[in-house]
Amino acid sequence: MNLTNRIKLSGMMFLEFFIWGAWFVTMGTYLTKTLHATDVQNGVAYATQSLGAILAPFIIGLIADRYFSAQKILGVLHLIGAGLLYYTTTISNFDSFYPIILIYMIIYMPTLALVNSVSFKQMKDPSKEFPPIRVLGTLGWIVAGLTIGWLGWENKGSLVLTFQMAAIASLILGLLSFTLPDTPPAKKGQKTTFADIIGLDSIGLLKNKSYLTFFLASVAICVPLAFYYNFTNPYLNEIGVKAAAGVQSMGQISELLFMFLMPLFFVRLGVKKMLAVGMLAWVLRYILFAYGNVGVNYWMVIGGIVLHGVCYDFFFVTGQIYTDKLAGDKFKSAAQGFITLATYGVGMLIGSYISGPIVNKYKISDTAHNWQSIWLVPAGIAAVVLIVFILFFKDNNKIEEPVGS
Repeated sequence: MNLTNRIKLSGMMFLEFFIWGAWFVTMGTYLTKTLHATDVQNGVAYATQSLGAILAPFIIGLIADRYFSAQKILGVLHLIGAGLLYYTTTISNFDSFYPIILIYMIIYMPTLALVNSVSFKQMKDPSKEFPPIRVLGTLGWIVAGLTIGWLGWENKGSLVLTFQMAAIASLILGLLSFTLPDTPPAKKGQKTTFADIIGLDSIGLLKNKSYLTFFLASVAICVPLAFYYNFTNPYLNEIGVKAAAGVQSMGQISELLFMFLMPLFFVRLGVKKMLAVGMLAWVLRYILFAYGNVGVNYWMVIGGIVLHGVCYDFFFVTGQIYTDKLAGDKFKSAAQGFITLATYGVGMLIGSYISGPIVNKYKISDTAHNWQSIWLVPAGIAAVVLIVFILFFKDNNKIEEPVGS
């Protein structure tokens, strides 16, 4: 890959996740404080991510892979997205905000696959060339959070500016996309079935009892994950954490650190222990949040955020590796698509619809919640999932024969 393309792809990846991190992290605070939305409405708004994740494979499978170059679709979607994000800043109530953010997420979520497609097309050895480019995405998310914290938009009640910032970044990425290397449709002229789109070809993996346990645990663990994404920023702002969005970016920094350390842990722990440690971190994170505050227990709040690296990398990244090896070459793409649809689609969707009513149940006043009781709920869910996983998942420190071998 030449230097020009490397720079363009790095910029593309940075902007892709900068856009998402610019508004998604603080949306809950924006909705409750600016649009006066309820906790239930907050959960419903975050569920748009899952709805977008469920519909994304159909957009990619039926349109991008068959008719148009990936970089052109990426450009069009981000230009439309820029307009939608800016339009949200003119809306003053949740009922009008929701359909716009739903449409936006339906067109944004497919771009996550498109940026990968554009990147892989230019690489001779993706295993070596992709990580340095993908890490720019995480950096983009971090920079977005630090920018919001540094400018103090949460404390000033100016979170509407996050949508404007994201709109500008989306406009830039939309224009940049048309200059990216050509990535023609991968399946032009080929028939695409419903089974292909959602990865049903890999369903044979579920005949493996251990993989079935992992699959169900993955869906279930995404329920407490929704609590973190949907309500951490409102929680931090409510208890008085300064520059909360910037503080939250420590979670992504932790994610980067543990990503580099994963090979070391993987060799020593194996699949089952890695997955179990990841789930245990979820339990600990929510317990720390439950008893943390901005006083003597502030370290608990920070600890809960920093554990994000263990929570995400040890469970989801390990799970992706486990799925890839078990599926074999023939079904690995379908298997990854299937597990992603089940977790970020179905699991997170359930979590988003559950989290809102639970948070609302423990609302003390218009500006306060019983966060201890709230965070102990996802802690309990994660603990149950962990126990079931340990009891039923068998790891012989080897990957069983791939499906279809």
